[in-house]
Amino acid sequence: MVAQVDRAYLQMRPARIWSRMVSYLLFEGRPLTTRGQWINPFVFAHFAIERRLPQLKEVVAPVFVLGTGRSGTTILGVVLSMHEDVGFLNEPKALWSALRDDEDLIGSYHRGVARYRLGAADATLGVIRAAHRIYGAYLRASLCSRVVDKYPELIFRVPFVKQIFPDAKFLFLSRDGWDTCSSIEHWSTRLGVSVNGERHDWWGVNGRKWELLVSQIVPEHADLRAHLGEIRMLQDHRAMAAVEWIVTMREGLRLLEEGRNDILHVPYESLCADPVGMAQRIADFMSLKPDSHYIRYAKKALSLPGRKEAFELPDYLLTPFLATQRALGCSESL
Repeated sequence: MVAQVDRAYLQMRPARIWSRMVSYLLFEGRPLTTRGQWINPFVFAHFAIERRLPQLKEVVAPVFVLGTGRSGTTILGVVLSMHEDVGFLNEPKALWSALRDDEDLIGSYHRGVARYRLGAADATLGVIRAAHRIYGAYLRASLCSRVVDKYPELIFRVPFVKQIFPDAKFLFLSRDGWDTCSSIEHWSTRLGVSVNGERHDWWGVNGRKWELLVSQIVPEHADLRAHLGEIRMLQDHRAMAAVEWIVTMREGLRLLEEGRNDILHVPYESLCADPVGMAQRIADFMSLKPDSHYIRYAKKALSLPGRKEAFELPDYLLTPFLATQRALGCSESL
């Protein structure tokens, strides 16, 4: 599917194709493991132009979808894009790399130093101005009034995002850990490729993202830090995914525990079990006007896939993994 658009999407609201194609061709960029990377120089040239022009449209209460990849973040964004006011950017990492070249964890656009965490101080006046101009240009081009940006790793950069967009809102999407990790392993095996002697998969260029996760995020967790050497040597993609899932879910739970009114927890299982109710709850949280197409598409597009089988984990991962499952209300069974 181009731009995550399927036949049902086309049939239900064909006019929404415009905003999806604008997103796909002009603002998202093409990362590693995808085709069409030849377009990236044009995308970055476009950003360079937009950041020098006056802001074309005000960016009001942008919404960012956070969590771990392979947790339903994409389908949630696609469902939201059915709303007539919403433009959906599916992991526009080229855009964020244009704002800061030290934020590229994968290595799709920059190969220098990268940082998992970005704070308020990293949102310089130049970054803030450029972000508003580029997002404003996106809203004008996509004919939308609200933007939904799905970039799961921004969960580690909430203060940075809030400094840029003080009225930003966040959807924290969680999914059962067994299912998420199995899906990551399947994705990485299926789409991982070797290019000019480099391995490109879920973990970036030659494991770049994994190394950054282990060196920058894992040490923040005492129970994982005690096994840092063993974690660094992991090769099994499911066990590696379990590490990413644990620290990411803990980050989301911490944000929820702060009692913030700018973040909504969206369990994937609840979203699929009650798509109409959850879609309405999300719309209310975002202050979106009623839209019957959005609700109907949510009902049609959202269904819970088959459960994945549990798998073995080292004891030092199993204990925090199961504790995180409990905190999210998911099954602990092996």
